[in-house]
Amino acid sequence: MKLHAALARALAGYRVGTMFGLIGDANLFMVHSFVHDHDGHYVGAAHEAGATFMAFGYAERTGKLGVVTVTHGPALTNTLTGLVEAVRARTPMLLIAGDTATRSRTNIQDIAQRDVVLPTGAGFEQARTPDSALDDLALAIRRALVERRPVVFNVPSDFMAADVEYREVPLRLPRAQKAYPDPAAVRRAVDRITASRRPVVLAGRGAIDSRDAVLRLAERIGAPVATTLKARDLFRGEPYTLGIAGSVGDPAAQEVIDSSDLIISFGAGLNAYTTRNGALLAGGRVLAVDNDLETLPELVGDSGAAANALVDALDDRGVASRGFRATIPPLVVEAADRPQTAPGTVDVGAALRLLDDLLPADRTLVSDGGRFMMEGFRHLTVTDPRHFVLPANFGSIGLGMGAAIGAAAADPSRTTVMVSGDGGFMHGGVAEFSTAVREGLDLIVVVCNDGGYGAEHIQFVRRGLDPALSLFAWPDLAEIAEAHGGEGFTVRNQDDLDHLAKVIANRRRPLLIDLRLDVDHIAPMPSNS
Repeated sequence: MKLHAALARALAGYRVGTMFGLIGDANLFMVHSFVHDHDGHYVGAAHEAGATFMAFGYAERTGKLGVVTVTHGPALTNTLTGLVEAVRARTPMLLIAGDTATRSRTNIQDIAQRDVVLPTGAGFEQARTPDSALDDLALAIRRALVERRPVVFNVPSDFMAADVEYREVPLRLPRAQKAYPDPAAVRRAVDRITASRRPVVLAGRGAIDSRDAVLRLAERIGAPVATTLKARDLFRGEPYTLGIAGSVGDPAAQEVIDSSDLIISFGAGLNAYTTRNGALLAGGRVLAVDNDLETLPELVGDSGAAANALVDALDDRGVASRGFRATIPPLVVEAADRPQTAPGTVDVGAALRLLDDLLPADRTLVSDGGRFMMEGFRHLTVTDPRHFVLPANFGSIGLGMGAAIGAAAADPSRTTVMVSGDGGFMHGGVAEFSTAVREGLDLIVVVCNDGGYGAEHIQFVRRGLDPALSLFAWPDLAEIAEAHGGEGFTVRNQDDLDHLAKVIANRRRPLLIDLRLDVDHIAPMPSNS
């Protein structure tokens, strides 16, 4: 058996159902075998960067390994932003990179691929010989899953045609185990809870599966609940929820959090946005619970096990409820008064609130990066935080379209909504919109179009510089969508907003909704510096 066929068979055996990438000389036989011999699904991207973000979106949406394959040289260097994004998101991915032939010294695409990859923080595994390649592949996958980061599996192109004997190589993954907190640490945590009068319970993405246990603790101590951005809407519908904590949350909710004397955090990274550049950490009032030692938790353990242990210990001591949440008046998030927008534009808050009602409720929501994010976070919701994908861990724009295609491929039964700025869409969305059309995905792209790079526009204005340098006369985005084989609709006024329900209901192909916005009336991005 040729190595390319053996690798395809191994990937199928490891239950890799979908692969994203660009076909080059180094991987075309492997991709062919994966699709035609093993019924694999291959999504061919327009650009290697887009392929990497697709694998990222797939992994984020499913919790499974995202797999992408590219050829050598510039194809690999085009994936570097995606690798950094996945490293910082702690997302398991396997990137199968072809390499130039081992005997070649003149290939124009030759580069020291290990040296390129390692500075991103991704792992690197070399196919040492054709005979060892199946073992090397298994090691690369195991590392990606256990280390929760992307690992590049580097295969010289001349290996692919080598004859090898196929054999199944087990991944030897560690069994999932629930980490139970140390009883002494639980007692110390209960001491802190007992001494508090205004506790707040905060849940991060690591606590999503422990929702009921975390709510049980909050009810037991009389604390309101909040989430990080990545765990957004986890407590939606609960009577004492404060929504998102930190700089992207509602100001009224932040006042309650600021007034607390203890924040019990479960499975949260506590980054600069959540803590408002560390303000919430002042005075040592955070009691962090996590099974990830990198977050330096005070109580190490599974969020659900820790929450239940705390409740049991509180009951044993007979600690009374703090009752803090009963003192908080109902939080009503009202639309802020906004100035009249320029002719030919609509109010972004009103438009997104309308879309939140009109878009399919049980959706996957993907957000690109950019100034518009604040509006999207406030007005577009999900029924489950696992249905929210945010490729913004590296602070880049233009990653949303690839991530949305990966998320949509992961769950074609659910509509995927991707919200982006116009700069982000032009930066990384235009080319891959055609991929969504080609794949027949149920995808709706909402472009918050203020006619330029809004984050830069606000900086020009603040510094007394010429903001026109950040503005662009983009082509008509709805026409671009249609030219790619999709559907497009432009919203410039109330009459257009009134037609949105019909446009969304009658769509048959990937749809782009171009919201024309006033560049001077969009909320600024929060700072994390």
